[in-house]
Amino acid sequence: MFFQRVRRTPDALAYRSYDRKEKCWYDLTWAEMGEQVARWRQALAGEELESGDRVAVLLRNCPEWVMLDQASMSLGLVLVPLYTDDRAEAIAYIMEDAAVKLLLVQDAGRWNRMAPALADLQQLQRVVVLEANREPVQMGEEGDVVLTADSWLPVKGEPLTQRNADPDSLASIVYTSGTTGRPKGVMLSHMNMLSIAHASLTVVDCYREDSFLSFLPLSHTLERTAGYYLPMMAGASVAYARSVTQLAEDLQNIKPTIIIAVPRIFERVYAKLHDQMKKKPAIARLLFNLTVTIGFKDFERRMGRRRWSPSMLMMPLLRRLVAEQVLQKLGGRLRGAVSGGAALSPEIARIFLGLGLPMVQGYGLTETSPVISVNPLSDIRLGSVGVPLRGIQTRIGENDELLVKTPGMMLGYWNNHAATAEMIDADGWLHTGDQVRIDEDRHIYITGRLKDILVLSNGEKIPPADMELAIALDPLIEQVMVVGEGKSYMSALVVLNADLWPGLADEYGLDAAAPESLKESRLQHEVLSRIKAALGDFPGYAKIRRVALLLEPWTVDNGMLTPTLKVKRPMVLEHCAGEMEVLYGSGPASG
Repeated sequence: MFFQRVRRTPDALAYRSYDRKEKCWYDLTWAEMGEQVARWRQALAGEELESGDRVAVLLRNCPEWVMLDQASMSLGLVLVPLYTDDRAEAIAYIMEDAAVKLLLVQDAGRWNRMAPALADLQQLQRVVVLEANREPVQMGEEGDVVLTADSWLPVKGEPLTQRNADPDSLASIVYTSGTTGRPKGVMLSHMNMLSIAHASLTVVDCYREDSFLSFLPLSHTLERTAGYYLPMMAGASVAYARSVTQLAEDLQNIKPTIIIAVPRIFERVYAKLHDQMKKKPAIARLLFNLTVTIGFKDFERRMGRRRWSPSMLMMPLLRRLVAEQVLQKLGGRLRGAVSGGAALSPEIARIFLGLGLPMVQGYGLTETSPVISVNPLSDIRLGSVGVPLRGIQTRIGENDELLVKTPGMMLGYWNNHAATAEMIDADGWLHTGDQVRIDEDRHIYITGRLKDILVLSNGEKIPPADMELAIALDPLIEQVMVVGEGKSYMSALVVLNADLWPGLADEYGLDAAAPESLKESRLQHEVLSRIKAALGDFPGYAKIRRVALLLEPWTVDNGMLTPTLKVKRPMVLEHCAGEMEVLYGSGPASG
């Protein structure tokens, strides 16, 4: 696909990125990308690598990520993407499990920090450091193993040639957290990812004139398939945002037409908009609310679900006075926004749809490359994760679980046949672990989860069981439940040990019999410190931000535990609704 894109539109804009050293944006055409990929391919060909060998990439989103990916696949190598904010120990586990032979890392500082954790990796034979200008690279005992990209890459590579290979061969191993806490390697083929990119194009139109703004990490399968392979397939351009904190400025500079994000990004925009509205005069707030209300009615009319009403005559004026002003802050050219990775709040979707921004929600798993369904632009429904993409079969199994057969279905888990067999049954159906209902128009609605995994609003999937076991080892903590489904951070409901509580209360000068003592800030800080210590050896995602302290234990008698003493999470959440309100407040962007 890359070879054909370079051949068909060599002079078209391919990528736009920010040069942190020169402090300016720069552009690359497809022809220029072809020349760069040829350099990376030549360098890789000079290593002792064979088809099927694994190479890892630890970069923030940038053209070099694409260069290594395309160069690797052109030689039959298998890419292993890594998250830049992951702990060194977790990265070491992945690289050892996948027997990675070559690693491309962002800069010298990052390599120097993680080098000790990778010292015992026997398979690793080459480390390439992309940026080494800020501090010297620590070479270690085997100095020739670590090279800077400038010294490793040739000045020019041999002209690219198209590689003819099995489309069902392994292209990438993408590690995702499982219920055991150990990441599992999802094996995806070329056909897996490209079939989903192509099927997505049949639902969401994309043109050569489109400009994507990329800010989800490319190690996230949604960004890789929908924000990298899909625009390449369509001939669109991609601009790499500098950071989430600079997103507002990048939106103004790039003026994208399409963005793909997890709900947390839209929550940030919503929160900022909400704060700005609170500072506006009453008339401005009234106009904004009127725009959203009438705009959403007009949206429903365009979807064929509402009749025209006289109030819609106000929309041209409201659009000019309010909606266009808001959308201008998003660059002014957005014609579509895709949300995936976690549930999108209907309230947030309603506001953006009311303002005139087509916002569609999709659904999928890393194991399905990743998209299973998406709302068509012609039939967007709040609360629905859309209809299955072309070529995807769905059915409802036991306990209302969604089962799928898809061309994006993984080849299996790397080195884990047992986990593969649990995920894909003997008849070839992949078990998603999500409970659903499907209406007569094939729209899918998620109603619950069978798997004990929390999905935060940024799409991060967290297995809480191991965290809870570690936290409960503290003698002060009798019971604990990690919460945060659909939220931007994790919290914990903690039942204190009734025997130790009076002594602890006395230590802090508190009345052990007074319920308000449990809300004392110094006490909560003490418990949070204990939890942090208990989770010290866990991956970087294991962070508890807030706690609610309780004294009433969860028992079989009060309906909080099963007869086998397993916590009934829905019952505890219902019972602790007041505590949850304190932890997260009200509204989709609280916290």
